Amino acid sequence: MRLTAPSAPAVSAVIRRLLPKRVRMRLTLLYGVLFVVSGAVLLAITYLLVTHASTSVVLGREGDGPVLGRADGASGPLGLTGGQVPLPLKDGTRALREHAYRQHQEDLRSLVVQSGIALAIMAVLSIALGWLVAGRVLRPLRTMTGTIRRISARNVHERLAVAGPADELKDLADTVDGLLGRLETALDAHKRFVANAAHELRTPLTLEHALVEESLMDREATVESYRANLERLLTISEQQARLLESLLTLSSSERGLDRREPLDLADVAEQTVRVPRPEAARHRLRITTSTAPAPLAGDSALVQRLVANLVDNAVGYNVPGGHVRISTGTEDGRALVTVVNSGPRVPPEQVERLFEPFQRLGRTADEGHHGLGLSIVRTIATAHDALLSASARPGGGLVVAVAFPARAEPAKPAPLHDPTIAR
Repeated sequence: MRLTAPSAPAVSAVIRRLLPKRVRMRLTLLYGVLFVVSGAVLLAITYLLVTHASTSVVLGREGDGPVLGRADGASGPLGLTGGQVPLPLKDGTRALREHAYRQHQEDLRSLVVQSGIALAIMAVLSIALGWLVAGRVLRPLRTMTGTIRRISARNVHERLAVAGPADELKDLADTVDGLLGRLETALDAHKRFVANAAHELRTPLTLEHALVEESLMDREATVESYRANLERLLTISEQQARLLESLLTLSSSERGLDRREPLDLADVAEQTVRVPRPEAARHRLRITTSTAPAPLAGDSALVQRLVANLVDNAVGYNVPGGHVRISTGTEDGRALVTVVNSGPRVPPEQVERLFEPFQRLGRTADEGHHGLGLSIVRTIATAHDALLSASARPGGGLVVAVAFPARAEPAKPAPLHDPTIAR
Protein backbone atom coordinates (compact mmCIF):
# COMPACT_ATOMS: atom_id res chain seq x y z
CA MET A 1 0.00 0.00 0.00
CA ARG A 2 1.37 3.38 -1.00
CA LEU A 3 1.07 6.14 1.57
CA THR A 4 0.89 9.78 0.58
CA ALA A 5 1.71 12.73 2.76
CA PRO A 6 -1.26 14.93 3.68
CA SER A 7 -1.54 18.14 1.72
CA ALA A 8 -1.09 21.58 3.26
CA PRO A 9 -4.82 22.49 3.02
CA ALA A 10 -5.72 19.23 4.80
CA VAL A 11 -3.26 19.97 7.60
CA SER A 12 -4.62 23.53 7.91
CA ALA A 13 -8.17 22.19 8.09
CA VAL A 14 -7.21 19.78 10.88
CA ILE A 15 -5.50 22.58 12.81
CA ARG A 16 -8.57 24.79 12.46
CA ARG A 17 -10.80 22.03 13.80
CA LEU A 18 -8.52 21.48 16.78
CA LEU A 19 -8.38 25.16 17.71
CA PRO A 20 -10.99 26.38 20.22
CA LYS A 21 -13.99 28.18 18.76
CA ARG A 22 -14.10 30.91 21.38
CA VAL A 23 -11.74 33.87 21.09
CA ARG A 24 -11.29 34.00 24.87
CA MET A 25 -9.99 30.42 24.96
CA ARG A 26 -7.67 31.07 22.03
CA LEU A 27 -6.26 34.17 23.72
CA THR A 28 -5.78 32.20 26.96
CA LEU A 29 -3.87 29.46 25.13
CA LEU A 30 -1.81 32.09 23.36
CA TYR A 31 -0.89 33.80 26.63
CA GLY A 32 -0.02 30.43 28.22
CA VAL A 33 2.13 29.26 25.31
CA LEU A 34 4.00 32.56 25.20
CA PHE A 35 4.71 32.35 28.94
CA VAL A 36 5.91 28.72 28.75
CA VAL A 37 8.16 29.44 25.77
CA SER A 38 9.65 32.55 27.37
CA GLY A 39 10.10 30.66 30.68
CA ALA A 40 11.85 27.76 28.91
CA VAL A 41 14.17 30.19 27.15
CA LEU A 42 14.91 31.90 30.46
CA LEU A 43 15.60 28.50 32.09
CA ALA A 44 18.02 27.55 29.29
CA ILE A 45 19.88 30.86 29.57
CA THR A 46 20.14 30.43 33.37
CA TYR A 47 21.43 26.86 32.97
CA LEU A 48 24.14 27.99 30.56
CA LEU A 49 25.19 30.86 32.83
CA VAL A 50 25.37 28.61 35.92
CA THR A 51 27.34 25.98 34.01
CA HIS A 52 29.88 28.55 32.88
CA ALA A 53 30.14 30.21 36.30
CA SER A 54 30.61 26.86 38.14
CA THR A 55 33.88 25.95 36.36
CA SER A 56 35.97 27.79 38.95
CA VAL A 57 39.67 27.29 39.64
CA VAL A 58 40.52 25.07 42.64
CA LEU A 59 43.76 24.26 44.39
CA GLY A 60 44.61 20.53 44.58
CA ARG A 61 47.38 18.05 44.08
CA GLU A 62 48.29 15.41 41.52
CA GLY A 63 50.87 12.73 42.33
CA ASP A 64 53.78 14.16 44.25
CA GLY A 65 53.30 17.68 42.98
CA PRO A 66 50.57 20.21 43.55
CA VAL A 67 48.40 21.40 40.67
CA LEU A 68 46.25 24.45 40.00
CA GLY A 69 43.42 23.34 37.74
CA ARG A 70 39.67 23.58 36.87
CA ALA A 71 37.04 21.79 38.87
CA ASP A 72 35.72 19.95 35.78
CA GLY A 73 39.15 18.51 34.97
CA ALA A 74 39.44 20.34 31.66
CA SER A 75 42.93 20.83 30.32
CA GLY A 76 44.52 23.74 28.53
CA PRO A 77 46.53 26.87 29.21
CA LEU A 78 45.92 28.52 32.53
CA GLY A 79 43.74 31.57 32.34
CA LEU A 80 40.36 31.99 30.75
CA THR A 81 40.52 28.59 29.05
CA GLY A 82 41.65 26.72 32.18
CA GLY A 83 44.59 24.36 32.43
CA GLN A 84 46.82 23.11 35.21
CA VAL A 85 50.22 24.08 36.67
CA PRO A 86 52.19 21.76 38.98
CA LEU A 87 52.44 23.06 42.54
CA PRO A 88 54.02 21.44 45.59
CA LEU A 89 50.91 20.12 47.42
CA LYS A 90 50.06 16.91 49.27
CA ASP A 91 48.30 13.80 47.89
CA GLY A 92 44.45 13.62 47.56
CA THR A 93 44.00 16.43 45.09
CA ARG A 94 42.44 14.24 42.39
CA ALA A 95 39.79 12.89 44.74
CA LEU A 96 38.94 16.40 45.84
CA ARG A 97 38.62 17.57 42.25
CA GLU A 98 36.38 14.65 41.27
CA HIS A 99 34.14 15.27 44.28
CA ALA A 100 33.80 18.93 43.32
CA TYR A 101 32.91 17.99 39.74
CA ARG A 102 30.21 15.51 40.88
CA GLN A 103 28.80 18.10 43.26
CA HIS A 104 28.66 20.60 40.40
CA GLN A 105 26.72 18.18 38.17
CA GLU A 106 24.30 17.42 40.99
CA ASP A 107 23.68 21.11 41.53
CA LEU A 108 22.94 21.55 37.83
CA ARG A 109 20.43 18.67 37.85
CA SER A 110 18.78 20.08 40.96
CA LEU A 111 18.58 23.49 39.29
CA VAL A 112 16.90 22.02 36.18
CA VAL A 113 14.36 19.98 38.19
CA GLN A 114 13.40 22.79 40.55
CA SER A 115 13.21 25.33 37.72
CA GLY A 116 11.03 22.92 35.72
CA ILE A 117 8.63 22.53 38.67
CA ALA A 118 8.51 26.30 39.11
CA LEU A 119 7.87 26.74 35.38
CA ALA A 120 4.99 24.22 35.47
CA ILE A 121 3.39 25.98 38.46
CA MET A 122 3.71 29.38 36.80
CA ALA A 123 2.32 27.96 33.54
CA VAL A 124 -0.88 26.97 35.38
CA LEU A 125 -1.04 30.40 36.98
CA SER A 126 -0.41 32.09 33.63
CA ILE A 127 -3.34 30.20 32.08
CA ALA A 128 -5.62 31.33 34.91
CA LEU A 129 -4.39 34.93 34.63
CA GLY A 130 -4.65 34.75 30.82
CA TRP A 131 -8.30 33.67 31.13
CA LEU A 132 -9.04 36.66 33.35
CA VAL A 133 -7.11 39.11 31.16
CA ALA A 134 -8.75 37.80 27.96
CA GLY A 135 -12.17 38.23 29.55
CA ARG A 136 -11.32 41.78 30.55
CA VAL A 137 -10.06 42.60 27.05
CA LEU A 138 -13.13 41.08 25.34
CA ARG A 139 -15.69 42.62 27.71
CA PRO A 140 -16.26 45.73 25.53
CA LEU A 141 -16.73 43.48 22.50
CA ARG A 142 -19.35 41.43 24.33
CA THR A 143 -21.14 44.62 25.28
CA MET A 144 -21.12 45.87 21.69
CA THR A 145 -22.28 42.48 20.40
CA GLY A 146 -25.22 42.43 22.82
CA THR A 147 -26.25 45.95 21.84
CA ILE A 148 -26.05 45.19 18.11
CA ARG A 149 -28.18 42.07 18.58
CA ARG A 150 -30.89 44.14 20.25
CA ILE A 151 -30.98 46.67 17.42
CA SER A 152 -33.62 46.01 14.76
CA ALA A 153 -35.67 48.02 12.31
CA ARG A 154 -37.76 49.34 15.22
CA ASN A 155 -34.86 50.76 17.24
CA VAL A 156 -32.21 51.33 14.59
CA HIS A 157 -31.78 54.83 16.07
CA GLU A 158 -29.86 53.35 19.04
CA ARG A 159 -26.07 53.66 19.07
CA LEU A 160 -23.22 51.92 20.88
CA ALA A 161 -21.83 55.25 22.14
CA VAL A 162 -18.71 53.64 23.61
CA ALA A 163 -16.75 56.00 25.85
CA GLY A 164 -13.07 55.72 26.60
CA PRO A 165 -9.68 56.32 25.04
CA ALA A 166 -9.34 56.54 21.28
CA ASP A 167 -8.09 52.98 20.81
CA GLU A 168 -8.99 50.23 18.35
CA LEU A 169 -12.16 49.26 20.22
CA LYS A 170 -13.37 52.86 20.23
CA ASP A 171 -12.67 53.09 16.48
CA LEU A 172 -14.66 49.88 15.94
CA ALA A 173 -17.60 51.20 17.96
CA ASP A 174 -17.56 54.51 16.08
CA THR A 175 -17.47 52.64 12.76
CA VAL A 176 -20.48 50.55 13.79
CA ASP A 177 -22.33 53.71 14.90
CA GLY A 178 -21.63 55.28 11.51
CA LEU A 179 -22.93 52.16 9.77
CA LEU A 180 -26.09 52.23 11.89
CA GLY A 181 -26.58 55.89 11.01
CA ARG A 182 -26.34 55.17 7.29
CA LEU A 183 -28.66 52.18 7.71
CA GLU A 184 -31.21 54.34 9.53
CA THR A 185 -31.10 56.91 6.74
CA ALA A 186 -31.54 54.21 4.11
CA LEU A 187 -34.47 52.63 5.98
CA ASP A 188 -36.19 55.99 6.38
CA ALA A 189 -35.74 56.70 2.67
CA HIS A 190 -37.07 53.23 1.85
CA LYS A 191 -40.13 53.75 4.05
CA ARG A 192 -40.85 57.11 2.42
CA PHE A 193 -40.37 55.60 -1.03
CA VAL A 194 -42.76 52.72 -0.32
CA ALA A 195 -45.35 55.06 1.16
CA ASN A 196 -45.14 57.44 -1.80
CA ALA A 197 -45.25 54.56 -4.30
CA ALA A 198 -48.30 53.09 -2.59
CA HIS A 199 -50.01 56.49 -2.71
CA GLU A 200 -49.16 56.99 -6.37
CA LEU A 201 -50.47 53.55 -7.28
CA ARG A 202 -53.59 53.77 -5.10
CA THR A 203 -54.85 57.00 -6.69
CA PRO A 204 -55.27 55.63 -10.25
CA LEU A 205 -56.69 52.38 -8.89
CA THR A 206 -59.34 54.35 -7.03
CA LEU A 207 -60.15 56.32 -10.15
CA GLU A 208 -60.38 53.15 -12.25
CA HIS A 209 -62.75 51.60 -9.73
CA ALA A 210 -64.92 54.71 -9.77
CA LEU A 211 -65.12 54.75 -13.59
CA VAL A 212 -66.04 51.06 -13.76
CA GLU A 213 -68.60 51.47 -11.00
CA GLU A 214 -70.10 54.51 -12.76
CA SER A 215 -70.43 52.58 -16.03
CA LEU A 216 -72.16 49.66 -14.29
CA MET A 217 -74.58 51.81 -12.28
CA ASP A 218 -75.61 54.07 -15.19
CA ARG A 219 -78.61 52.28 -16.70
CA GLU A 220 -78.92 54.93 -19.41
CA ALA A 221 -75.30 54.72 -20.48
CA THR A 222 -74.66 54.93 -24.20
CA VAL A 223 -71.92 53.56 -26.39
CA GLU A 224 -70.28 56.98 -26.42
CA SER A 225 -70.20 57.15 -22.61
CA TYR A 226 -68.76 53.65 -22.44
CA ARG A 227 -66.14 54.60 -25.02
CA ALA A 228 -65.24 57.76 -23.09
CA ASN A 229 -64.84 55.82 -19.84
CA LEU A 230 -62.75 53.17 -21.59
CA GLU A 231 -60.50 55.85 -23.07
CA ARG A 232 -59.99 57.33 -19.63
CA LEU A 233 -59.24 53.87 -18.24
CA LEU A 234 -56.73 53.32 -21.04
CA THR A 235 -55.00 56.61 -20.23
CA ILE A 236 -54.83 55.72 -16.53
CA SER A 237 -53.47 52.26 -17.39
CA GLU A 238 -50.71 53.83 -19.54
CA GLN A 239 -49.78 56.16 -16.69
CA GLN A 240 -49.56 53.20 -14.32
CA ALA A 241 -47.38 51.31 -16.79
CA ARG A 242 -45.00 54.28 -17.04
CA LEU A 243 -44.91 54.55 -13.27
CA LEU A 244 -44.11 50.86 -12.83
CA GLU A 245 -41.43 51.04 -15.53
CA SER A 246 -39.89 54.04 -13.78
CA LEU A 247 -39.90 52.19 -10.47
CA LEU A 248 -38.18 49.20 -12.09
CA THR A 249 -35.58 51.46 -13.69
CA LEU A 250 -34.95 53.18 -10.38
CA SER A 251 -34.56 49.85 -8.60
CA SER A 252 -32.23 48.34 -11.23
CA SER A 253 -29.99 51.40 -11.43
CA GLU A 254 -29.59 51.49 -7.64
CA ARG A 255 -27.96 48.04 -7.78
CA GLY A 256 -25.11 49.42 -9.88
CA LEU A 257 -23.87 48.50 -13.35
CA ASP A 258 -23.66 44.94 -14.62
CA ARG A 259 -21.70 45.94 -17.72
CA ARG A 260 -20.04 48.92 -19.37
CA GLU A 261 -19.84 49.60 -23.07
CA PRO A 262 -18.44 52.48 -25.14
CA LEU A 263 -20.87 55.18 -26.26
CA ASP A 264 -20.97 58.88 -27.01
CA LEU A 265 -23.23 61.41 -25.33
CA ALA A 266 -23.51 63.35 -28.60
CA ASP A 267 -25.16 60.36 -30.31
CA VAL A 268 -27.40 59.82 -27.28
CA ALA A 269 -28.58 63.43 -27.35
CA GLU A 270 -29.23 63.39 -31.10
CA GLN A 271 -31.19 60.15 -30.78
CA THR A 272 -33.22 61.53 -27.87
CA VAL A 273 -34.40 64.74 -29.55
CA ARG A 274 -35.68 62.75 -32.57
CA VAL A 275 -38.39 61.16 -30.42
CA PRO A 276 -41.67 63.09 -30.89
CA ARG A 277 -42.95 64.81 -27.78
CA PRO A 278 -46.58 65.91 -28.13
CA GLU A 279 -46.33 68.23 -25.15
CA ALA A 280 -43.49 70.14 -26.84
CA ALA A 281 -45.60 70.69 -29.95
CA ARG A 282 -48.66 71.59 -27.91
CA HIS A 283 -46.78 74.30 -25.97
CA ARG A 284 -44.76 75.43 -29.03
CA LEU A 285 -41.45 74.67 -27.32
CA ARG A 286 -38.19 75.17 -29.21
CA ILE A 287 -35.71 72.31 -28.72
CA THR A 288 -32.14 72.93 -29.87
CA THR A 289 -28.96 70.88 -29.61
CA SER A 290 -25.28 71.77 -29.50
CA THR A 291 -23.35 68.52 -29.52
CA ALA A 292 -19.65 67.78 -29.44
CA PRO A 293 -18.03 64.35 -28.99
CA ALA A 294 -18.26 63.17 -25.39
CA PRO A 295 -17.12 59.51 -25.19
CA LEU A 296 -17.71 57.48 -22.07
CA ALA A 297 -18.08 53.88 -20.92
CA GLY A 298 -21.39 52.89 -19.34
CA ASP A 299 -24.75 51.20 -19.77
CA SER A 300 -26.21 52.59 -23.00
CA ALA A 301 -29.83 51.95 -21.99
CA LEU A 302 -29.43 53.72 -18.64
CA VAL A 303 -27.48 56.64 -20.12
CA GLN A 304 -30.13 57.16 -22.77
CA ARG A 305 -32.83 56.97 -20.09
CA LEU A 306 -30.95 59.65 -18.13
CA VAL A 307 -30.79 62.03 -21.11
CA ALA A 308 -34.42 61.29 -22.05
CA ASN A 309 -35.58 62.00 -18.51
CA LEU A 310 -33.70 65.30 -18.48
CA VAL A 311 -35.33 66.33 -21.77
CA ASP A 312 -38.77 65.12 -20.68
CA ASN A 313 -38.46 67.05 -17.41
CA ALA A 314 -37.39 70.18 -19.33
CA VAL A 315 -40.37 69.82 -21.67
CA GLY A 316 -42.93 68.91 -19.02
CA TYR A 317 -41.97 71.71 -16.63
CA ASN A 318 -41.88 74.54 -19.12
CA VAL A 319 -44.04 77.42 -20.26
CA PRO A 320 -45.78 77.99 -23.62
CA GLY A 321 -43.32 79.35 -26.16
CA GLY A 322 -40.32 78.35 -24.04
CA HIS A 323 -37.15 76.60 -25.06
CA VAL A 324 -35.02 73.55 -24.25
CA ARG A 325 -31.31 73.38 -25.07
CA ILE A 326 -29.23 70.18 -24.93
CA SER A 327 -25.44 70.37 -25.22
CA THR A 328 -22.68 67.78 -24.95
CA GLY A 329 -18.90 67.93 -24.80
CA THR A 330 -15.89 67.24 -22.61
CA GLU A 331 -14.76 69.35 -19.67
CA ASP A 332 -11.97 68.68 -17.17
CA GLY A 333 -11.52 65.18 -18.54
CA ARG A 334 -15.20 64.27 -18.21
CA ALA A 335 -18.01 63.66 -20.68
CA LEU A 336 -20.62 66.34 -20.04
CA VAL A 337 -24.29 66.64 -20.95
CA THR A 338 -26.21 69.80 -20.03
CA VAL A 339 -29.94 70.47 -20.37
CA VAL A 340 -31.21 74.04 -19.96
CA ASN A 341 -34.89 74.92 -20.05
CA SER A 342 -37.14 77.86 -19.47
CA GLY A 343 -40.13 77.51 -17.20
CA PRO A 344 -41.65 78.66 -13.93
CA ARG A 345 -39.31 80.15 -11.36
CA VAL A 346 -37.81 77.48 -9.07
CA PRO A 347 -36.77 78.56 -5.56
CA PRO A 348 -33.05 77.74 -5.19
CA GLU A 349 -33.68 75.98 -1.88
CA GLN A 350 -36.15 73.63 -3.60
CA VAL A 351 -33.79 72.41 -6.34
CA GLU A 352 -32.29 69.57 -4.29
CA ARG A 353 -35.75 68.35 -3.26
CA LEU A 354 -36.73 67.84 -6.91
CA PHE A 355 -34.26 64.94 -7.12
CA GLU A 356 -36.09 63.00 -4.42
CA PRO A 357 -38.67 60.37 -5.52
CA PHE A 358 -42.26 61.58 -5.99
CA GLN A 359 -41.37 65.24 -5.54
CA ARG A 360 -43.10 67.69 -7.88
CA LEU A 361 -43.09 71.46 -8.04
CA GLY A 362 -46.51 72.87 -8.83
CA ARG A 363 -47.61 69.79 -10.83
CA THR A 364 -49.87 66.86 -10.01
CA ALA A 365 -49.80 63.17 -10.85
CA ASP A 366 -52.99 63.56 -12.86
CA GLU A 367 -50.91 65.23 -15.59
CA GLY A 368 -48.89 62.03 -16.01
CA HIS A 369 -45.87 63.23 -14.03
CA HIS A 370 -45.06 61.10 -10.99
CA GLY A 371 -41.98 62.91 -9.75
CA LEU A 372 -39.57 60.09 -10.58
CA GLY A 373 -37.71 61.48 -13.60
CA LEU A 374 -35.01 63.46 -11.79
CA SER A 375 -34.64 60.87 -9.04
CA ILE A 376 -33.90 58.29 -11.73
CA VAL A 377 -31.39 60.72 -13.25
CA ARG A 378 -29.56 60.99 -9.94
CA THR A 379 -29.57 57.22 -9.38
CA ILE A 380 -28.20 56.50 -12.87
CA ALA A 381 -25.54 59.18 -12.43
CA THR A 382 -24.48 57.64 -9.13
CA ALA A 383 -24.27 54.19 -10.71
CA HIS A 384 -21.89 55.62 -13.35
CA ASP A 385 -19.77 57.57 -10.81
CA ALA A 386 -20.92 60.75 -12.54
CA LEU A 387 -21.15 64.23 -11.02
CA LEU A 388 -24.66 65.74 -11.01
CA SER A 389 -25.29 69.45 -10.57
CA ALA A 390 -28.46 71.51 -10.87
CA SER A 391 -29.28 75.16 -10.40
CA ALA A 392 -32.28 77.42 -10.86
CA ARG A 393 -32.19 79.97 -13.70
CA PRO A 394 -32.87 83.57 -12.67
CA GLY A 395 -35.62 83.90 -15.27
CA GLY A 396 -37.20 80.54 -14.48
CA GLY A 397 -36.41 76.95 -15.29
CA LEU A 398 -33.44 74.74 -14.49
CA VAL A 399 -29.89 74.02 -15.60
CA VAL A 400 -28.96 70.37 -15.05
CA ALA A 401 -25.50 69.02 -15.90
CA VAL A 402 -24.16 65.46 -15.61
CA ALA A 403 -20.41 64.84 -15.95
CA PHE A 404 -19.42 61.22 -16.64
CA PRO A 405 -15.88 59.85 -16.34
CA ALA A 406 -14.52 60.10 -19.88
CA ARG A 407 -13.46 57.04 -21.82
CA ALA A 408 -9.71 56.80 -22.24
CA GLU A 409 -9.77 55.93 -25.94
CA PRO A 410 -12.62 56.55 -28.38
CA ALA A 411 -14.37 53.40 -29.48
CA LYS A 412 -17.33 52.54 -31.66
CA PRO A 413 -20.52 53.51 -29.81
CA ALA A 414 -22.93 50.77 -28.85
CA PRO A 415 -26.42 50.75 -30.43
CA LEU A 416 -28.88 52.94 -28.58
CA HIS A 417 -32.29 51.93 -27.31
CA ASP A 418 -35.48 53.86 -27.78
CA PRO A 419 -35.93 56.25 -24.85
CA THR A 420 -39.09 56.10 -22.78
CA ILE A 421 -40.72 59.02 -21.02
CA ALA A 422 -40.40 58.42 -17.27
CA ARG A 423 -42.27 61.28 -15.80
